[in-house]
Amino acid sequence: MKIILTHEVSGLGAAGDVVDVKDGYARNYLIPRNFAIRWTKGGEKDVEQIRRARKIHEIQTIEQANEIKARLEGVKVRLAVRSGDAGRLFGSVTPADVASAIKASGGPDVDKRRIELGSPIKTLGAHETSVRLHPEVAAKVNIEVVAA
Repeated sequence: MKIILTHEVSGLGAAGDVVDVKDGYARNYLIPRNFAIRWTKGGEKDVEQIRRARKIHEIQTIEQANEIKARLEGVKVRLAVRSGDAGRLFGSVTPADVASAIKASGGPDVDKRRIELGSPIKTLGAHETSVRLHPEVAAKVNIEVVAA
């Protein structure tokens, strides 16, 4: 199935890209989560708008990305969450939680869609996440999850 990506999807492409994916992946994952729309001839007009919006919001140069990467990796991020006696969290830490914790710790404003947690964070302690700043630059952020 041919689709137009509306958000950046790891391993697939950036917003405004037209890609071919399996029907089930598009129908069951990408389209319901608004990561993509179906490709149509009329949809080609939308591609240009999406690409223009992406250029406004994305980090323009690798130098900017490296500068933000240095700021991110220098920030100590502590995230206080509710947890049980055994150190397990009530729920899990989301990318939005991580983005707000980075901002609260004095780091740069990071879009939650650029944060890759890997596996869900469900325990207290130190965890490492990745933030995609540019297609060629990713920052590693250490997060300390503590009981609230």
